[in-house]
Amino acid sequence: RVPVVFLTNAGNCLRSAKARELSQALGLQVSPEQVILSHSPLQLFSQFHQRYMLVAGQGPLEENAYNLGFKHVVTIEALRKAYPLLDMVDLSRRPKQLPPPTTGFPTIEGVILFGEPVRWETSLQLITDVLLSNGNPGAELQDVPYPHLPILACNMDLLWMAEAKMPRFGHGTFLLCLESIYKKVTGRELKYEALIGKPSPVTYRYAQFLIQQQAEKQGWKAPIQRLYAVGDNPMSDVYGANLYNNYLKSAQHNQVQAGLKRSPQTASAQAEVSLELRNDCNNSVESCESILVCTGVYRHNGDVAKRTEAQTEETVFHGHRDFCFDPSLLEPSYIVQDVDDAVQLAFKKENWS
Repeated sequence: RVPVVFLTNAGNCLRSAKARELSQALGLQVSPEQVILSHSPLQLFSQFHQRYMLVAGQGPLEENAYNLGFKHVVTIEALRKAYPLLDMVDLSRRPKQLPPPTTGFPTIEGVILFGEPVRWETSLQLITDVLLSNGNPGAELQDVPYPHLPILACNMDLLWMAEAKMPRFGHGTFLLCLESIYKKVTGRELKYEALIGKPSPVTYRYAQFLIQQQAEKQGWKAPIQRLYAVGDNPMSDVYGANLYNNYLKSAQHNQVQAGLKRSPQTASAQAEVSLELRNDCNNSVESCESILVCTGVYRHNGDVAKRTEAQTEETVFHGHRDFCFDPSLLEPSYIVQDVDDAVQLAFKKENWS
């Protein structure tokens, strides 16, 4: 009855697999078109689709990349096999004899970071090699190229909640390692062509696009004016929804206001979304309200209704360095116990039975 998309920072599976998983968990039919993985908006980045792209992460990396429109995909494992002298941390994997020189391997033209890999030391080493060598890790360059090759990163979550009592390292932690290593080695900042996944406005814009598509298919006559974003992680779910809400508000006032800093590449990618919103006369959506649930990363202490500014001010910023820390963006529009309560709240506010 109501257009719904499932927005996840997971990226190590196919949309169809995630849709099946959600269908079984919820007892209702979820289609792949309703699922947005961390990397789904990469379909929009067609300027990179013809390049030779190094992909890092786990799961069906090549299949995901091809499904998104990328034509030439190189995995970390393929690069490691082509240049066996690069991966030297694990003694058991070092070549026993000096291998012959590598020939015919394509020059890497960009990097896609789909999610946290399994062998961090291998991925950190080889990605750094590719950036320092301008895509030819077998070559020896006199000068470090800068700006470096374009990097598209999906999912900035520092931590995520699993079955363990304490949160686990996410892809944001891997990015932090890569950024630190690159700066320590070169003295320069690692730059991103795009940072997508929650809390990036690009991702919420894509979610809005899919919701409006669903509404059209269902024959909705009235335009959608309000989005409700439900999540358990203040730093990705709430922060992203509130940041997107700011974009919607600024679009209405014909202003580009972005909660971003420092990285020109990131700023340009996000500003593009702002400009698109500002110039989109047909955009009916006026707000994106954030609803925080207490069944995941966020656990509320005491009365749900009591939210103090002190709590927010004391919060350590777990977001990505290219997003400024604005404590107000961590404040949800509503706090409820679980997803069912969140759905009921949205229905009540929209006067749906």
